[in-house]
Amino acid sequence: MKILVCITHVPDTTTRITFTDNNTKFNGAGVQFIIGPYDDYALARAVELKETSGGTVTVINIGGPDTEPTIRKALAIGADDAIRINAEPTDGWFVAQQIAEIAKQNNYDLILMGRESIDYNGGQVHGMVAEILGMPSVSPVMQLEINGTTAKVAREIEGGKEYLELSLPFVAGCQEPIAEWKIPNMRGIMSARTKPLQVMEPFTHEQMTSLVNYELPAAKSGCKMIAADSPELLVSALKTEAKVI
Repeated sequence: MKILVCITHVPDTTTRITFTDNNTKFNGAGVQFIIGPYDDYALARAVELKETSGGTVTVINIGGPDTEPTIRKALAIGADDAIRINAEPTDGWFVAQQIAEIAKQNNYDLILMGRESIDYNGGQVHGMVAEILGMPSVSPVMQLEINGTTAKVAREIEGGKEYLELSLPFVAGCQEPIAEWKIPNMRGIMSARTKPLQVMEPFTHEQMTSLVNYELPAAKSGCKMIAADSPELLVSALKTEAKVI
């Protein structure tokens, strides 16, 4: 079974976000980058499937040379080889087009990725890739079992879970608890140095969006405390200050 895992190169969740050039560029100075947490779940499940059923795991990332340490970490976790599309991931459509072109060339049985990246939180790429390739798309996948060419998945829906059965190939956007994150061991780190990492120039596609600027959310306002035995003050504040009633 050939599995393609799409990984993002994103700032650590504790990073303080700032912008430069009149709020038109993300300031990456001093920022610690990681594999997107949801992509980490997808990668962990792919490695588990490889270990139990055989096959190969390829990781793909759209990004510049600075993403290669993140890609090497994915190789250390258990992926067999990697592809880096040498381009800035400008939007979800561009990323989906690049992934789909690679998928067309290699006939993967399963394409896994996180349900969304934690930088832009678009949650669009898995659906776009599946549409381009004419495959089913399921998200967010919490459980995934493969038996031959048939998969059984559980995905989160409002108020519960939905259980589906479908045939390979398909695209899945993953989340916890599909697998436990894997931490690279020393053997994995050493072997990752020699695993193949192919760098390819981006495929040409129409640019659908353009960046205008970034803007930080408004600062949180202060909290006004009202004594529990003064409900009339609460009602007055909600009416005259918050203006929600």
